[in-house]
Amino acid sequence: MDGRNDGVAPVKENTDMPKFAANLTMLYNEVDFLERFAAAAKDGFKGVEYLFPYPYSSAQLAEQLHQHKLTQVLHNLPAGDWGKSERGIAVLPDRVGEFQDGVGRAIEYATALGCKQVNCLAGIAPQGVDPGKLRELFVANLKFAAAKLQQAGIRLLIEPINTFDIPGFYLNRTQQALDLIAEVGSDNLFVQYDIYHMQRMEGELANTIARNLGRIAHLQIADNPGRNEPGTGEINYPFLFGFIDRGGYDGWIGAEYKPAGATRAGLGWLKPYLN
Repeated sequence: MDGRNDGVAPVKENTDMPKFAANLTMLYNEVDFLERFAAAAKDGFKGVEYLFPYPYSSAQLAEQLHQHKLTQVLHNLPAGDWGKSERGIAVLPDRVGEFQDGVGRAIEYATALGCKQVNCLAGIAPQGVDPGKLRELFVANLKFAAAKLQQAGIRLLIEPINTFDIPGFYLNRTQQALDLIAEVGSDNLFVQYDIYHMQRMEGELANTIARNLGRIAHLQIADNPGRNEPGTGEINYPFLFGFIDRGGYDGWIGAEYKPAGATRAGLGWLKPYLN
C-alpha cells in the first residue's frame, strides 16, 4: 500500500472518545521523571509515552505503570547520542550494527512494559552521501526492524519531522513515509503522524489523516507556532479531534508539546475528553 488515494476515507461513527497519552519527556518537567507517571494519572491520562526508556530499568518503569494503572503507548528505538544532537541512526551508514542491537534492546523494554509499538527516528542525513544510498540503507534497516518487531508482536512506526526544528532530518513528509512503507513491503510498518510537524511541513491535516488512516498507527499533537498545548496557536484541535474520532481512529493520541507554563495549568484542552 503506497498511500496514494485522492479520496477521503469514509466517515463512520465511533462511540469512543479520543484516547490521550501524556508524553512524559515533554510534560510534567516540574517533577523528576519517575514522578511524572503519578502526575499524569492524577490529571486523567490513561496512557503515557516518552522518547526513551533506556536510562531506567524496565522494572522501575513497569512498577510506575502498574501502580498508576497506565498503559505504555509508545517509545523510540535507541537513537544515538541525543546530547550530541543525534536524532536517530537509521540513515547513518556506519551505524548499522548499533541500529540492529538497538532493535533488540527496544524489544526487551517494550515487551517488559507491554508496549505494542515503537518508533524509529530516521536521523539527520549525513553530508556527502548519495541520496539513493541513504534510501537503500534506511529501507534495509526498516526491513530488519519490522521483521524482528513483528516476531515480538510489536508494531514499527516511522515519523516525519519538520526541518525547521531539526534541519536536515531525513524523513520529513507524509508521502515520503508512505513511499518508504511501500518499498519496505512489510505489513508491520506504519506512520506516526505528528500533527505539529506536518502542519509546519505541509498543512492539509484533516484530509491527509483521512486518506491515510489505515497506515497511521499513532498521532501526536502540539500547536503551532511555539509547539505549546492545543488552543495556543493556529490549529483547530476541537475540529480535528472530532474529525479523527468520526473517522474511526481507535489508536492513541500523544500529547507531545511544551507546556507554555505549568503542565497542569495548561490542561484545559483535555477536560472535555476525560471520562
